[in-house]
Amino acid sequence: MRLSVFNRAGQLVTAELPRVVKSDAEWRRQLTPAQFTVARGKGTERPFCGTLLDNKRDGVYTCICCALPLFSASGKFHSGTGWPSFFQPIAPENVRTETDRAYGMVRTEILCARCDGHLGHVFEDGPRPTGLRYCVNSESLAFTDAAQVASLADPAAGE
Repeated sequence: MRLSVFNRAGQLVTAELPRVVKSDAEWRRQLTPAQFTVARGKGTERPFCGTLLDNKRDGVYTCICCALPLFSASGKFHSGTGWPSFFQPIAPENVRTETDRAYGMVRTEILCARCDGHLGHVFEDGPRPTGLRYCVNSESLAFTDAAQVASLADPAAGE
């Protein structure tokens, strides 16, 4: 699948990447119990409790499961909802959506395109320019400071 990743120069480029598929036992060894509950079990962290909610540093948010770049700090905004919110992903191909009919509601779930990790939901009440609010669980994300983005280099990206 073609996804966007960082090269060694810290530039976002598209590359052909394999899907990341692991057993629940493998995910449990890699993730904390809270991360597993949210990212693999489609859970939701309590509002206003996530470690990345008030993060205002410049950088990149990646999938906690497979390290795929998902959101840029430049797309983050304060929504007042209690979860980190973004008006767009870092690259549209890196996030996929599914209809979520759980709890008697119909919502649009957002997932990591590489490993199917549950991120949260997207709503149509966000700011310009997209009008979207990607409402994401902190437990589904890792943050890398802008000065360290080159450390996210994927071998598939080349130089």
